[in-house]
Amino acid sequence: MTALTAEELMAWVDRTHEGWRGLLAAQPEVLLLPCDVAGGGSVAGLLQHVVAVELRYAERLHGRAVSPYEQVANGSAEELHRTHEQAFGLLRGLLAEQETDWEETIEFETRTGGRWRATRRAVLVHLLMHSVRHYAQLATMVRQQGVKPGWPMDYLFMQGRPV
Repeated sequence: MTALTAEELMAWVDRTHEGWRGLLAAQPEVLLLPCDVAGGGSVAGLLQHVVAVELRYAERLHGRAVSPYEQVANGSAEELHRTHEQAFGLLRGLLAEQETDWEETIEFETRTGGRWRATRRAVLVHLLMHSVRHYAQLATMVRQQGVKPGWPMDYLFMQGRPV
């Protein structure tokens, strides 16, 4: 049994991203809330971190030059969304290529952890789970500040149905 395909995991991250995009479009002031997760200082900073990781790892998986972290959009919900879409476009292209060797080891430099080696598969899973983890942290943080996201974020709600 395949527990979860890359496409299913990407769909979950996409759905979660779209929920945040909608909330931030309706309540842009949420971007300014203080947030100590990932050193961003604000919700906008955390979300910049999320989409920057998505983009930079997608670029690594493609063998492209990695975008400078500081140049990744840190503004409106739409700017953050464009970066997310750019990253996921790269990922969809890679997943569509039959010749991508997901077990190939690649070497890369991280911002805080130095030089690493990992399989393409591990990098892809890291990229996607990193987003899920930070979106969950964000949900807790904004709820504590009186903002209710208002949509189910658990994977069960991707395909499960109430009885």
